[in-house]
Amino acid sequence: MPSPLIWLALDGVGHPADAPPEGPWETPLPTLRPFVEAGLALDATLGVPGLPQSATGQTCWLTGQDAVAAMGGHFGPQPGPTLRRLLDAESLPVRLTQTGRRAALLNVYPPAYFAAQAQRPRHGCFPYSFLAAGLPLNPPGLPPLSPTLGLEYRSPWAAHGASDDWKRRGEALAAVRGHDLLVFDAWFSDLLGHEGREPLPDGLQDAARAYLRRLDALLEGLLQAGAAVVLSSDHGNFEDLGVKSHTLTRVPFAASGVSLGRPGDALPGNVLEGGRVLRKIYGL
Repeated sequence: MPSPLIWLALDGVGHPADAPPEGPWETPLPTLRPFVEAGLALDATLGVPGLPQSATGQTCWLTGQDAVAAMGGHFGPQPGPTLRRLLDAESLPVRLTQTGRRAALLNVYPPAYFAAQAQRPRHGCFPYSFLAAGLPLNPPGLPPLSPTLGLEYRSPWAAHGASDDWKRRGEALAAVRGHDLLVFDAWFSDLLGHEGREPLPDGLQDAARAYLRRLDALLEGLLQAGAAVVLSSDHGNFEDLGVKSHTLTRVPFAASGVSLGRPGDALPGNVLEGGRVLRKIYGL
């Protein structure tokens, strides 16, 4: 494709249609909310008991393979040997690289991340897949994205900079050429979701809403600049800050510039079928 598909891979964000009232999704989001609501709400359980988890959910998205069946249940947060084998063989970055196409992960990884991995390798599914494809983390020459979207990592999660800064970052990403796929592994939403409980910790609701406003601005910049975008999530969590755990909520799958299904095909109904749609975009 002449310009890359930009994949916003949210972590732990359930669909607003299934979210409780007065939660983060009630934030005014003039770009993100209509974009999500114009897309699909997918099942993340695959009919298997238990709460969906990041490693199996993300492997479904990345490979189009039934990672939950491979594990005999939901599993996470990081992939173990079984899921790593699936990612080594079938993840989208690996398959694109094998077929001569270019992919990159946009996340910023600080020196402390590499020091921790040197002591005990525990990459999540997205960085693991790019490394398995022989691709670097912190690739040069691309607009990098912090997964916190400018919020501090720890409570009270103060927000730095303006939301409009993220619109400009979206515009810069839309101008990138020479790649077929750019991925943003947006995992900070899951971290905020795991801080949830009743009563809400001080600052958590404000942080969650600030995070969504910045995601809204990033998406606005991408779309206004004409980028092809897909947005997905692996499981619910962040949409309900009244609980600490993951949820059974359906998850969003939305797109602009690409189709969520081929003419005559049934639309995807779960995260596994969503992963297969992503592969079909590239003829895999």
